[in-house]
Amino acid sequence: MKTAAIDCHPTAVVHEGARLAEGVRIGPNCVVGEHVSIGRDTVVEPNTVITGYTTIGARNRIFSFASIGFEPQDLKFKGEVTTLEIGDDNTFREFVTIHRGTALGGGRTVIGNGNLFMAYTHIAHDCIVGDSIIFANAATLAGHVAVFDHATIGAYSGVHQFCRVGTYAFIGGYTVATKDVLPFSKTVGNRAHLYGVNTIGLERRGFTRDRIDAIRAAYRILMHPSVNVSQAVSELSATRENADVRTILEFIRSSERGVIVKRGKDEND
Repeated sequence: MKTAAIDCHPTAVVHEGARLAEGVRIGPNCVVGEHVSIGRDTVVEPNTVITGYTTIGARNRIFSFASIGFEPQDLKFKGEVTTLEIGDDNTFREFVTIHRGTALGGGRTVIGNGNLFMAYTHIAHDCIVGDSIIFANAATLAGHVAVFDHATIGAYSGVHQFCRVGTYAFIGGYTVATKDVLPFSKTVGNRAHLYGVNTIGLERRGFTRDRIDAIRAAYRILMHPSVNVSQAVSELSATRENADVRTILEFIRSSERGVIVKRGKDEND
């Protein structure tokens, strides 16, 4: 199918029920399912499959061999109608896999805006992914994971089911996170340890020195060997006028799996 507004290669298989907006380009040998909606100016490169009840926003680019919207890898899934919702301006590199939700998990997997999913990234069922997040090669989210805005997840890292990754957090390569990863933190290892503040990442995102110093001061309290998390939270509560400290406190208090605070041996903060 090729019109002035939509360009589909003759070898692509696009179901007549699929909804393609103006400026969409579908490359050779792609498959687009009946219940798929693709927003304006999105480009789907050759040999990609998009299926299920999947909604994709504007200006996304999906590279070859990505598999988007397939049923979840969950034995409890019985074919119920669930969804995958993808926002705008995302990049999905080669062999990325993203699955739609399950009924027991809320029924939807959600991807925000402006994210980069490098090759072989896997986003499992019922995950909630925010905005401006980087997933390096083969980064993997198990089911029901939430990743907050501006986080970075390193290559070959895995995040356990029902865990959360806080805003501006950095997870180093080959990390296994089985608890929540704190906002602004640098967390590395199998099993994961806390190595202080993601200083380089915050600088790149435009944080001022004063703002970074306030976050570092909070982490010195959190990581002090003589206090536990509850004691650190009590002490930090006295500085709640700082918005970033408040973000850390609210994240800890809302944690269901606990947070990663075990100190890495090379900590210099």
